[in-house]
Amino acid sequence: MSNYMVSKKTMEINPDHPIVVELKKKADQDRSDKTVRDLVWLLFDTALLASGFSLDEPSSFATRIHRMIKLGLSIDDDKIEEELPNLEKDNPASAPESANKM
Repeated sequence: MSNYMVSKKTMEINPDHPIVVELKKKADQDRSDKTVRDLVWLLFDTALLASGFSLDEPSSFATRIHRMIKLGLSIDDDKIEEELPNLEKDNPASAPESANKM
C-alpha cells in the first residue's frame, strides 16, 4: 500500500480543557511521574480509538487502564495477589459442566 493511502494521525489539544490543565500542573511538579505519563498515553490512545484508529499495542493500553483503576481504588498490587482465590482448590468438577451448557 502506498504512503498516500495511510491516514495521518493529528491530535488537537485544547490547552484550556481542565484535564489538560491538571496534567500540565502535575507534569510541571514531577517530570518523572509515571501516573502522569500513563494518563497522557491513555488520553492519546482513547483519542485514537474514538477516531476509528486501532492501537498498535492494545496490551499496553489495557495495562495502563488496570493501573489507573487500581490507583483510583487505592489498591496495592501486593494486596491483590494475596486476596486472589486459588482456583484449583475450588470445585473442579463443576467447571467442565458449566462450560458444556450452551
